[in-house]
Amino acid sequence: MSISGKQCSAARALLGWTSAQLAEAASVGQATVKRFEAGDSVRDTSVGAIRAALEEAGLIFIAAGENTAAGGEGVRRQA
Repeated sequence: MSISGKQCSAARALLGWTSAQLAEAASVGQATVKRFEAGDSVRDTSVGAIRAALEEAGLIFIAAGENTAAGGEGVRRQA
C-alpha cells in the first residue's frame, strides 16, 4: 500500500514533526516532502523512505475501507 500526501501530512501532525524533521528522518529533501504533501509527483523511492520513517516513529497507515466499509484512508499510532 502506498500512502497519500494527506496521510503524510496527518502523520507529521500526529508526531508534531515539521517537514524538515520528516525530511531528515527519511533522508529526502524538504522540498520533496512539501511536494508530496501538496499532491505533486515524487519518486516512489522517496515515498517509500517517507513511509518507512513514519512507521519507524510508531505510526500505522490505514487504506480506504480497511477498517470499515465506508471508512477513508487514515493514519494512527501503533497500539
